[in-house]
Amino acid sequence: MLKGLNIGLWLATALLICCGCRSLPANSQRNYSHFIGLTQFGDFSRSTDTTGETSLLSPVIPAGMDWNQLVVSWNAAAPAGTYLKVEARAVCHGIPTGFYSLGWWSPDNLAFPRASQGAQKDADGEVKVDTLALSHLADSVQVRLTLGGLHHDEPVLKLLGLAFCNTSLTPPALPPNRAAWGKIIPTPERSQQSYAGGNGWCSPTSVSMALAHWGTVAQRADWNLDAPAVAAGVYDHGFYHPTGNWPFNTAFAGSLTGMRAYVTRLSDISELEDWIAAGIPVMISARWDLLQDGRPQDLNGHLTICRGFTENGDLVINDPWTDLKVESVRHIYKRENVRRAWATSHNTVYLIYPENVPPPADRFGHW
Repeated sequence: MLKGLNIGLWLATALLICCGCRSLPANSQRNYSHFIGLTQFGDFSRSTDTTGETSLLSPVIPAGMDWNQLVVSWNAAAPAGTYLKVEARAVCHGIPTGFYSLGWWSPDNLAFPRASQGAQKDADGEVKVDTLALSHLADSVQVRLTLGGLHHDEPVLKLLGLAFCNTSLTPPALPPNRAAWGKIIPTPERSQQSYAGGNGWCSPTSVSMALAHWGTVAQRADWNLDAPAVAAGVYDHGFYHPTGNWPFNTAFAGSLTGMRAYVTRLSDISELEDWIAAGIPVMISARWDLLQDGRPQDLNGHLTICRGFTENGDLVINDPWTDLKVESVRHIYKRENVRRAWATSHNTVYLIYPENVPPPADRFGHW
């Protein structure tokens, strides 16, 4: 749901949810996750301090559901030497938590090193690298952004994405969208094992495959970036898996002119099929060991790119963790294996596509 925020919408939504942090029925896709994408920021209060930094404070934004996890992502046109700090606080029954820092981001990793902020935990919740995880349910959020840079330059915000999730719920399965069965989107195949130092590069390698796909479709050479360039552009000094920060990956892709990218959570493989049917590959966070029977246990997260479906509904996936001496990057993974592996991230995806490409119909408010 990409939109601008306005006070009328805020009040109407607040009345609808009746300001309650309540338990909701588990049989609704809308109670599991919800995405709000803001592209207009006129309702944010704006102030500038003596150092020239600009602070943008949102109104309290109703989530449209009760949530205990939030991932904030953003796209900004950011000249070299500029930076963005992202903070958020939960609100329940009108009572806010303190602000949590969700990261310092900059396109210039030398002047202003990108870093997630660790050691943030209190009675209300904690920050797990890129995710605000609460110890209780909340119904709303407030976001504070700090923008600055050298020579009084600052980023220009294009998109702010708020991905809410109630991880205590298990969304029910949906009927498959068979329009995607048998459809495979041409997507370059790249293995992270092909690059020196690429062992931890599943996320930037997957992003590079998505960007290369769109670069070919749109004949945009500036979008066709190889994995080392993406890895350098997403590096997180605050995370021991320095290229695995979800919003840093989408922020890099979304900083490219004409590109939109954000993190959200879907409810079922049927929604992946909606995107494939629309011709848009999707990056999914799914544990590597669970994607294929017989693999040794590996509890780390893993990013791949879903590029299509077989005729019987299994997933065609470019898996960057591939030894090209043994097999190809293109894998076919069983539908139930993907469902199980993807659930470990609460069905997290990166959605990366050109701004002029319409996404599929959003049945449940998940993008």
